[in-house]
Amino acid sequence: MTGVEGIDAVRRALPHLEDAYERLNRREYVSPDPLETLYRYESLADREVAALVVSCVSYGRVAMILRNARSLLGILGDHPAGFLRSASREALMEATRSFRHRFTTGEEMASLMAGIGGVLRDYGSLEGLMASSLERVRTPVEGVTAFVERLREVSALGGKYLLPSPADGSACKRLFLFLKWMVRTDDVDPGGWTVLHPRDLLIPMDVHMFGICSMLKLTDRKQANLRTAMEVTDLFRSVVPDDPARFDFVITRFGIRKELDKRSLVELCLG
Repeated sequence: MTGVEGIDAVRRALPHLEDAYERLNRREYVSPDPLETLYRYESLADREVAALVVSCVSYGRVAMILRNARSLLGILGDHPAGFLRSASREALMEATRSFRHRFTTGEEMASLMAGIGGVLRDYGSLEGLMASSLERVRTPVEGVTAFVERLREVSALGGKYLLPSPADGSACKRLFLFLKWMVRTDDVDPGGWTVLHPRDLLIPMDVHMFGICSMLKLTDRKQANLRTAMEVTDLFRSVVPDDPARFDFVITRFGIRKELDKRSLVELCLG
């Protein structure tokens, strides 16, 4: 829904979303959320590594996500970047041998971690890989695609689920969640990356976000795929061009936190 109807819907919702942002976009409203595991990392080098690892397992029940994310961060220690620069693939395989998160095995996580270590040695940082990826393409989405392709290659991952790519057509919710964490900076998103601008982000579109956007009449599409994420992001870009993912956090609080009912938000926004 990218025409007049969609633009009218997002404009009608805007003052209520701005009010929600002012009230709720605070760290006290983050929990329960995998983002809460990242605030301990003051170093950008460590935070980007932890953020990518945590985002990759950010699917399923939040209690399980938090438990398994903390398990992986325990393996990485206080300085994940330094640890992965020197850790061997064999050592990582042993450290993650008993790990499992729904469809994700310890072997897959070890391969991802080994790949991250390779990227850190070759490019200096994950942001360095993103900068290199963006140099060879025309659009941010193409750059993100190149970033994933290189990371998949270095990690020697057999499957595609752990590291989603825009080239596959899925919404890539976990990938765009990682980028939002690293690119936006406010009381909730810790940020730190400068290679991308908030205007370049796509909204992390999962089933929960898709449901609320449908209720708000921001989309009439039937699936939460990449095209839906791009269309909804474009609607928000029409009213907040420099930060289209600005309201992602506050929208998703409704229905996640017990005291925030998503129907109350929808009723306000629809007037």
